[in-house]
This record gives sequence, structure tokens and C-alpha cells, in this order.
Amino acid sequence: MTPLPKRKVSKGRRNRRRAHHGLGPVHLVECPRCHRKRRPHTVCPYCGYYKGEDILLIEEEE
Repeated sequence: MTPLPKRKVSKGRRNRRRAHHGLGPVHLVECPRCHRKRRPHTVCPYCGYYKGEDILLIEEEE
């Protein structure tokens, strides 16, 4: 015999169990060159700067 649930798990009980699955807030740090907020350990999307080097060439709009 295979084990089966004795009763149906209600939607509320099922959803409470999954309460910690939600996404948390995005962590942002300040770019040392342009001082705008960006994700940590990534190239700055505004100036193309990362770890003391220019990685991306960003063209300024006029």
C-alpha cells in the first residue's frame, strides 16, 4: 500500500507553507565613478565601469 494523505490540504494551508518563496528586495550599491545605484559585482550600466576599468563603451545621448 502506498501512503496517501488523509485529507485534502486546503489552499490557505498550502499557501502559508509557500510564504517564504517570495522575492526579496534588490540590493544596490553606489558606482564609485558616476555615483548612481547599480547591482553589486556587475558592470555599471550607466558608465560601463567595473573594478577600476572601462568595460563597456557607453555613448552619451545629445
